Amino acid sequence: MELVPTAIGMLTYLQGTTRPDISMAVHQCARFFMDPKLSHERAVKCIGRYLLETTNRGIMYSPDMKKCLLECYVDADFAGGWAKADADNPDNVLSRTGYIITYAGCPLIRESRMQNEISLSTAGSEYIALSTSMRYVISIMQLMDEIDKIFPLNNDKPKIHCKVDKEKSKTQCKVYGHNESCISMAKNRQFSPRTKHIAIKYHHFRRLANKTVTLHSIDTNEQMADALIKSLDTSKFEYLRKKYCGW
Repeated sequence: MELVPTAIGMLTYLQGTTRPDISMAVHQCARFFMDPKLSHERAVKCIGRYLLETTNRGIMYSPDMKKCLLECYVDADFAGGWAKADADNPDNVLSRTGYIITYAGCPLIRESRMQNEISLSTAGSEYIALSTSMRYVISIMQLMDEIDKIFPLNNDKPKIHCKVDKEKSKTQCKVYGHNESCISMAKNRQFSPRTKHIAIKYHHFRRLANKTVTLHSIDTNEQMADALIKSLDTSKFEYLRKKYCGW
């Protein structure tokens, strides 16, 4: 039992570098880092056996040069840890956020984490997840625009001094989610009795009114971020793993 925290630390490093397929499982074990039980030790051993069977695997990058576009797949699991037997534990009603940001079909950033606030609905948890992922998307878009202005493809002489115009970004990004209510909330700036309780800090990405970020609905079976928020059956897990790991 004493080796569980050490093992979780090693697994956390591994999932953050070359094994995104174990992100959700490792993060779930890390929640009980301070006081692990026998069930958590068994879970860590299960992850270890999975890694032993796939020791020669990692991330296989196959950039699609015809699809040089920034994309973000974001999803949320509303109160996925809630259990009737332990209904009084407030940590069980926290939702989980998962997102994968890709460029040219290659994953750049992915994350699986618990939300800091209790969501009151599925749409609310999805909206919080969307807002969290957009913080990374906006920063990546600004970085790509800055690189393009300093080292333009059509000019051999780089521009040393330049300023990034945040309101006129050339970088385009498609954001995919499967909750229609969340997409409607993001596109509609009006508040309703069901949405006015959402904190103002989650509306920051609405300032992108220049259409550089577009929201699209995607089928649940094609949502790559689904593997980062909950346990899946083997067939679906392997299908989504193929999409963002390449194997």
